[in-house]
Amino acid sequence: MDIILPAENGDRVSYRPVGQPAQPIGADFPRVAYAAAHVVANPIAMTDPWSRPAVDWDKTMAFRHHLWRLGFRIAEAMDTSQRGMGFDWASAKELIRRSIAEARTVKGADLASGAGTDHLAPAAAKSLDDVIHAYEQQFAFIEGEGSKAIMMASRALAAVAKGPDDYARVYDRILSQASGKVILHWLGDMFDPALKGYWGSNDFETALDTVVSIIERHADKVEGIKISLLDAGKEVLLRDRLPEGVLMFTGDDFNYPELIAGDGKRHSHALLGIFDAIAPVANAALARLAEGDRAGYDALMAPTVPLSRKIFEAPTEYYKAGIVFMAWLNGHQDHFTMIGGMQSARGICHYADVFRLADQAGLLADPERAVARMKALCAVAGV
Repeated sequence: MDIILPAENGDRVSYRPVGQPAQPIGADFPRVAYAAAHVVANPIAMTDPWSRPAVDWDKTMAFRHHLWRLGFRIAEAMDTSQRGMGFDWASAKELIRRSIAEARTVKGADLASGAGTDHLAPAAAKSLDDVIHAYEQQFAFIEGEGSKAIMMASRALAAVAKGPDDYARVYDRILSQASGKVILHWLGDMFDPALKGYWGSNDFETALDTVVSIIERHADKVEGIKISLLDAGKEVLLRDRLPEGVLMFTGDDFNYPELIAGDGKRHSHALLGIFDAIAPVANAALARLAEGDRAGYDALMAPTVPLSRKIFEAPTEYYKAGIVFMAWLNGHQDHFTMIGGMQSARGICHYADVFRLADQAGLLADPERAVARMKALCAVAGV
């Protein structure tokens, strides 16, 4: 079952899979664990890939059932589903509606849905009131459908805000009128360059003070906050300042194992894009952690970190390609086509590295099928 893979120096290297497919062992997790799930494109219906998203709803819902079976909650219609990168608000509404309906058919299934302002182009936002109205529209839909809202970072707010007070005004307004608990999301500019200076400052300590003050004023409405800065130290600084009862959700796809395990005093829960790709191993690892087996947890999680760091390498916003590539390798979809043609955002050497690292982490469910699909991709790339 050897395969010839490309190397960045131009060489061709023979590789033979060595990993043993992971065996999920439980779903009684010691942490709240959300997987930010991707959407499956419909390549036949996608006549205008750059501007008209076409979704295979059956495969998209089947993947959510896969995550629910493994014990994960779903973070729906987040940036993993290409929000703001080809997947528009009209499509997100349909996704949220369908996912909520599916969740009601599964005992114990849970989800939260991304509420943003992406139907308002940043250039069209002229005032904070425009941003507030855009958030209100998405909150009204999501909460009206019966879902918890995740308040996503807003490109429009980043474009019009003049400083921390403007962020406070918008978040105070939305949180004060939310009908249920809300999860906040602090997304760094490595994920979206348009969010540079979010919270009204490029200085982390200043931004941290702004976030903490907002949360303290609305602690009864904030279930938790997801921080995605790919910096464990910054996450811990925020985690240590959260009010009692407000959860930290790690969004750090570089350092998640240690943050979830905790330091003996505090720990992070999880809302991770990488859980989409590593769900079987993460299931087994979290089951070990529930048993108090830290060594077993670490042994399972450690090989997933090089894979995650490769998938989320700079330019980080293109990590979705690696997520969907993994779903294709593992048979969750029959093609490697993405909304907006985003599979082209990474090169063949990147995918070859992801293939090897996924194998070594036990994340190729059927190595023979994965090899066949990788060979096909290499052939298209001239390898």
